[in-house]
Amino acid sequence: MITFAKPTVEQFFRTYAITNFAVNDDETKLVFNTNLNGKMNLWAMDLPGSFPYMFAHRDESCNFIKFDSDNRYVLAGFDSDGDENYQIYSIPVDGGLPQPLITGDSNEKFFFSHLSEDGKRIYYVTSLDNPMYLNTHMRNLESGVDTLLNIGETSPTRLSAVSDDEEKLVFSRSFANTYTISFVKVGEETFNLTPDASKVHIAYDPVFTDENTIFFVTDYEGDFSYIAKFDLTTKEFSRVLEVEGESVQTIKFNKDKGEFYFVTSKGVTDKLYRFKLEGSPVPEECALPVDVLYQIKFAKSGNLYILGASATAPHNIFKSSDGQEWKQLTENRVLGVSQDGMVEPDVVSYKSFDGLEIESLLFKANPENANGYTIFWPHGGPQASERKMFRSMFQCFLNRGYNIFAPNFRGSTGYGSEFTKMVERDWGEGPRLDCLAGIEWLFDNGITDRDRLFLVGGSYGGYMALLLHGRHAEYFKAVVDIFGPSDLFTFVNSVPPHWKPIMDRWLGDPERDKERFIKDSPVTYLDGMVKPMLVIQGAKDPRVVKEESDQIVAKLEGLGRDVEYLVLEDEGHGFSKKENEIKVYSLMLEFLEKHQK
Repeated sequence: MITFAKPTVEQFFRTYAITNFAVNDDETKLVFNTNLNGKMNLWAMDLPGSFPYMFAHRDESCNFIKFDSDNRYVLAGFDSDGDENYQIYSIPVDGGLPQPLITGDSNEKFFFSHLSEDGKRIYYVTSLDNPMYLNTHMRNLESGVDTLLNIGETSPTRLSAVSDDEEKLVFSRSFANTYTISFVKVGEETFNLTPDASKVHIAYDPVFTDENTIFFVTDYEGDFSYIAKFDLTTKEFSRVLEVEGESVQTIKFNKDKGEFYFVTSKGVTDKLYRFKLEGSPVPEECALPVDVLYQIKFAKSGNLYILGASATAPHNIFKSSDGQEWKQLTENRVLGVSQDGMVEPDVVSYKSFDGLEIESLLFKANPENANGYTIFWPHGGPQASERKMFRSMFQCFLNRGYNIFAPNFRGSTGYGSEFTKMVERDWGEGPRLDCLAGIEWLFDNGITDRDRLFLVGGSYGGYMALLLHGRHAEYFKAVVDIFGPSDLFTFVNSVPPHWKPIMDRWLGDPERDKERFIKDSPVTYLDGMVKPMLVIQGAKDPRVVKEESDQIVAKLEGLGRDVEYLVLEDEGHGFSKKENEIKVYSLMLEFLEKHQK
């Protein structure tokens, strides 16, 4: 009989990313951003179904796609090698090379906000002339006249919604991830959507259902976010709908049908609901084909399109007419590995040092592959969470025999606002102790032995990997840090300008909180970093700049420690190029295998 070798690293990483998509009004064309050919480009499918073809070639990440309603052009935003300085380009409706539309210096950002119904006016937010707080403009595409609509003040301010008559604009002003207010501007008057903007809460994702009614998402005076309404005629705020124990993430409104769809998050999965505008809102749960939703869009017909994934199913786009029956439009899958051949995680919980319940994902390698080693994975963010989403890295490493444990420590999203706020000005104490409690849980429950644990993390997870290594090296065989902050003093001063206004509430002040910054900075614990380490960094990372990795590597090399360092010159805060992704995770596998004994 013919026997076949175990799947290679490349097989798992030949799945492609899909980061966003758009469908034109007559639903004849689907355009999506993907690295199908190895680098991020726009690809298209002619609906109801066709083979994907390249739509626009640029080899760069794209942050939005927007069809003109009359099918005259497509707008898209591209950055450069992961620098996240997105700028706005136009593309012929039949595809081609993107041409600059609203662009500037390579260090400037231009974020798309809204396109008028007739396709003649584009609203956008830019760092130009106001890098910390951002300004909002409207460009008339016929005359070329550019009008300044709003100057951001006190914190980053973005345009979130425009009424049909374009007379009313809703802006969101962010003071932190957990403190974002929204206000509507009518002429020179402004009105906050929530009763007291000084209270810490979120208010975002506004939708005009008519010229004087705005629905939006908020957690005002609540722990879990819900749907609320602001009446411009009476200036009144009211609660509309909430789902107990679930946080509303986004709402979409179909004006022709008078129907809302909204997404909620509960721990590691998402749910989708719908309700009618008229009458008392009663949510009807939809049957999702995925566990995690990334994007949801209506067509004018009322058809619903979603982008989603699950732990064992890569990102794909689906279509439904009723939110119950779904047709999969893209066929993104792992090369030569069925869904049954991959690992679905167990959802487990444990008590932390102070009794706080920590939900986690535990991926167990199939017994025939298991090598007895476990990877401890603190997620990024930190105000994010590890969810039932597809990670090629996870499934590849599971196939190689590693268990993976991913705790949603305090500060994670999906467990209520108060839980998420627990990491603010406490990056290195509570979350670190949550991680230690999770490690002890692994030992106590026989998941892994004390001499068979690896530590791998990226972004905030990279920071936590460095901190845990420095303070608790005895737990780990070896450590992988992927673009993690190494020194809170240098990190707080190197973030993008529009991040700086939120840093005090999120991380703290380096002068006021000097002692805590020292205590929570990984560089404080160089003497403890005695285990082999692999550090990976994108040279153009705007969030955690290359110097954060340079300095920790240089200090460890100076102490004679075993440290490997890989810098990707054409990447930012992630891996957008397929060959780089394969290179990184192949190196990680080699590194872990080398240090098993």
